[in-house]
Amino acid sequence: MGREMRRSQERAERRQKQREAQQSRRAPAMSVTAPAVAGAETGFSPRRWFGDIVAELKKVTWPSRREVVNLTTVVVVISLLLGMVMGGADLLFGWVVEQTLLR
Repeated sequence: MGREMRRSQERAERRQKQREAQQSRRAPAMSVTAPAVAGAETGFSPRRWFGDIVAELKKVTWPSRREVVNLTTVVVVISLLLGMVMGGADLLFGWVVEQTLLR
């Protein structure tokens, strides 16, 4: 097993342990039909909203630099190929129109 694979596996194990710790600290989720708790926040709160955003971003598994480079390369190559195919089709259809309809 290579060094990068070992580090990746260790990071995944650490994330799993963090998730388990967070889940054990959280209160059980309320059902939709449960009555509101007295004093519970019911309106929009910017502080809570930003806190929820930060919590969700902590759950995201971000791609590595190598994955980003590889996927970006794939997108650029496919975009260039499709651009060439569409440009070729445009030239072909333009030539056909000139030869048939405009004469």
